[in-house]
Amino acid sequence: MEVQILVENKKARLNYELGDKYEAGVELLGLEVKSLRQKLGSLEGSYMIIRGGEAFLINSFIPPYQEKNAPKEYDPRRNRKLLLSKKELYTLANLENGKNLTIVPTLVYNVDTKIKVEIRIAKGKKQYDKRDSIKKRETDREIDRTLKNR
Repeated sequence: MEVQILVENKKARLNYELGDKYEAGVELLGLEVKSLRQKLGSLEGSYMIIRGGEAFLINSFIPPYQEKNAPKEYDPRRNRKLLLSKKELYTLANLENGKNLTIVPTLVYNVDTKIKVEIRIAKGKKQYDKRDSIKKRETDREIDRTLKNR
């Protein structure tokens, strides 16, 4: 089982406190699959919603593999259906309804021939929390540098 990371949401750790993680399949067009395998695309600003008993990935950007061969009506930011079990959908729907939580995609990766999305339950950080995270990360780097140079 070979896992290859295709797209990563790097800002998710800065903007959110991340919680439980789930793995979901995603419905894609052929040109989107080829584009993701080329590691094109972005999860920045994307999120997941549950409507009518189905999960959707909103605002993720996946450009067409070949711009000139793409259909004229193709939208790179279209809503994509996520494939989850009923139990997972029920759990996520209950979490989504309260507590100011959101569901954020953090990774798109390849497992053998299937493309999966890692989604995490997240709570938004305030500006001062973001500053604290940056400061902590910089001090950890500084400590690592000084220990490495000894």
